Order: sequence, then C-alpha cells, then structure tokens
Amino acid sequence: MNDVSIFSYSPQYQADFKRLNIEWISRYFAVEPHDLEQLDHPEVHVMPRSGQIFFATIGEEVVGCVAMVNTGTPEQGVTEFELAKMAVSPTAQGKGIGKKLCLAAIDYARQLGVKKVWLESNRILTPALTMYANVGFREVPSIPTPYARADIRMEMVL
Repeated sequence: MNDVSIFSYSPQYQADFKRLNIEWISRYFAVEPHDLEQLDHPEVHVMPRSGQIFFATIGEEVVGCVAMVNTGTPEQGVTEFELAKMAVSPTAQGKGIGKKLCLAAIDYARQLGVKKVWLESNRILTPALTMYANVGFREVPSIPTPYARADIRMEMVL
C-alpha cells in the first residue's frame, strides 16, 4: 500500500492513540486501568527513556498505531522494549498496516541497540499472532502481567 504513511508521536495525536486502542480493546475485551494510564498519559507511561509511538495514516486519516515502551531497568538502559497498544481501525484492517507499524517499531528498536522486544496478546487474535510470528516473534512462557486479557507472551531477540 503506497498511500500508507508511518510517523512518530507528537502530542496532537494522543486522542487518536486513545481512540484506536479503545475501539479495538472494547471489541474483544474490557478496557483495563493500565490501558487508560498509557492511553491518557503516553508522555508519562510510554515515551520516557526512548519510548515511542508510531502512527499510520491513509491520506489524512489516522488508521493505526503501535507503542514501544522501554521496560528495561534504568541501569540497563534500552535493552528491552515492549511492543504495545497495536491497533488498526476496522476500516483499514487486512491491508498490511499492522505489519508496517510492527516493522517500523522493530527497526526503531534496532536503531537504539535494543536486545529484545516482547509483547503480550490473546490467542483469539489469530491474525495478529500470525503477523507477529511472520516478522520474527516467538512464543515464550508467560510471566505476571497487569492485563487480564493477556494469555500469550512473544519475544524477538534482535
């Protein structure tokens, strides 16, 4: 899709970040407190320590987003990121936008020298899990999570 543009966060897109995520989370699950922390205050819960949010547009319409959250300890620096808050508008699904966002996020992590990218998801989201596997994520044992809906953890070593 040549008309898809990917760009990084600026505060004017916070409402789109929240809208897209509430839309998809609400379709399958319940919105949880940790979701709202990140969606309402990305400058506090996503962006610190080289975190980033990427957006996809078709024309002027914001149709997708994904966050990269630094989950390494401050002493570790940028060794580990979570790929989080991936959402694509239902009107734009099936067009490879999620994959473009995912690849942009992975490329960003590589540029920073990140060693591992991980994500949590749910097994009912088969198209997303297939896309994650196709770009190099592999299932690993789950660990405690703030999300009731998370029943699978995947990692990619860079």
